[in-house]
Amino acid sequence: MKNIGLIGCGNIAETYFKSQVYFNNINFVACADINQESSDECAKKNNILSMSVDDLLNHSEIDVILNLTIPQAHFEVSEKALNAGKHVYSEKPMAIKLSDAKKIIEIANQKNLYFGNAPDTFLGGGCQLSRKLIDEGSIGEVLTGNFIFAFSGVQTFHPNPEFWFKDGGGPVIDMGPYFFTTLVNLLGPAKNVRARGIKFSETRIIETGPKKNNKFSVDIPTSYTLDLEFDNGAIVQGFLSFDVQNHARNHMELYGSKGSIIVPDPNMFGGPVSISKELGSDWNNFSVENMFLGKTNIVNHSGRSNEAPKQSNYRGIGLSEMIYAIENNKPHRCSGELAFHVLDIINSTIDAAKNNKEIEIQSTCIKPDVFLEKEISLLMK
Repeated sequence: MKNIGLIGCGNIAETYFKSQVYFNNINFVACADINQESSDECAKKNNILSMSVDDLLNHSEIDVILNLTIPQAHFEVSEKALNAGKHVYSEKPMAIKLSDAKKIIEIANQKNLYFGNAPDTFLGGGCQLSRKLIDEGSIGEVLTGNFIFAFSGVQTFHPNPEFWFKDGGGPVIDMGPYFFTTLVNLLGPAKNVRARGIKFSETRIIETGPKKNNKFSVDIPTSYTLDLEFDNGAIVQGFLSFDVQNHARNHMELYGSKGSIIVPDPNMFGGPVSISKELGSDWNNFSVENMFLGKTNIVNHSGRSNEAPKQSNYRGIGLSEMIYAIENNKPHRCSGELAFHVLDIINSTIDAAKNNKEIEIQSTCIKPDVFLEKEISLLMK
């Protein structure tokens, strides 16, 4: 077991603290935040130490830094942590600039340290069963597909949403990592992308928290459509938006030469997975409730129309698997190389929309290994 220090005590922190309920090698010992009051409150609630960021980074008994700061600060905090000799697991994206992300990988390699990065939802039962069925040829060769993630914006639930509407924010950076990581896990690396982006409103209003009803400016597109081509020839269409009040679809569909598959919401871990083999045939549903990372553990989630009320949420499994890999000198699945390729897809999508042209994705990566139930069992309480 490794001792973990958490930096960034915002909304997502509590989700990671809950991971201690499920995984046997996660042990939080301290937290820090640029807002000392937030750090103190978080520490008191979770019975850990509250420190300054510098003190936490230099603490001799902390082995791993969990970086939960805002996206614009991910690079700076991860770089400092690695240079302090700590392994790092960061929320997505690993950085805003590809050049910064490259530095992270270089420093980790030079210092023989592990760097891991969210999302880890592709390790869940829904995505892993989908991977197994696709690998077995259940729908033949994947030819095309589509996905949608859309809701009315981060300002509806986040007390400090402004950064999501500035450079380094937006729906592609916010939600793209879940879909792009899942697609790379299922299909392999991406090749090129075409995209369009649009901003429908110049301002938004915060809907919750102490700044409720405050107006703030919107500096970037809030809806994107995209066509993403993969090295294997498959082309997947996507729609990512902060401008949709309601819709009735939160899954991904992939269409193969011998059938079609419904991959459940890549923002979560559960299922079911559905396959239809012939034109007009019924969908055959495959439950993941008997899988370690597929069992329903949330009865009432966000209440948003784009998310089902019953969910499986095992965020932290990527951190747990990385710690296991550190202790056993093995590679891990939520790797810096995977995160770098996903960031390349993200930035290429934004660039393609901005410049109205197809962008070649320069990086590549290896598909993560299938996450076997016997491996997961070693991490579960």
